Amino acid sequence: MFTGIVNGLGRVLSIEKGEAVWTFAIDLPNTEGLQRGASVAINGVCLTATEMDDDRVLFDVIEETLERTNLARLSKGDEVNVERSLKFGDELGGHLLSGHIMGMGEITVRTEVGEGVDMTVSAPSSMMKFIHEKGYIGLNGASLTIGEVVGDQFNIHLIPETLRLTTFASMQVGDAINIEIDAMTQTIVATVERRMKQES
Repeated sequence: MFTGIVNGLGRVLSIEKGEAVWTFAIDLPNTEGLQRGASVAINGVCLTATEMDDDRVLFDVIEETLERTNLARLSKGDEVNVERSLKFGDELGGHLLSGHIMGMGEITVRTEVGEGVDMTVSAPSSMMKFIHEKGYIGLNGASLTIGEVVGDQFNIHLIPETLRLTTFASMQVGDAINIEIDAMTQTIVATVERRMKQES
């Protein structure tokens, strides 16, 4: 499990593209206590550390994950959001995330507002039933509060601290962004839909 509080930025050192599995070598901001087999969220995607050499950590990514997330669009030198898995007793500063990405959205508007940034994100229509103003959403692994929702798009407001710790500072219009809806929201929506169907 993760909290959506990004620990810092990692950098892609290399990508080995196999037929069914790609292996990413990523320089992590902190590997203290990290062991082989541990879970790490990379751009919000839960990956397993397979090998480690100081701060250089290898992750294997299967085809389904490449198709569903923006990891396939990464290149050597790109920065990624990194969060280590939640440990018992850790403070839950964001909201619970599993690292299971539902799909991708796209940044359609980016506006600098003082030292912060406002973004508009378009999402697949199938996800919009889970997205509502003042609700939580995981974007590239960051726990964020949803702003105004219009049609298949929603706004987010990014404060300077979020921009400092994440890749949002460099993201531009047209960039793909990983979306995770938390399990509680999915369960509530599914329950309401089932009750409405029964009543009708």
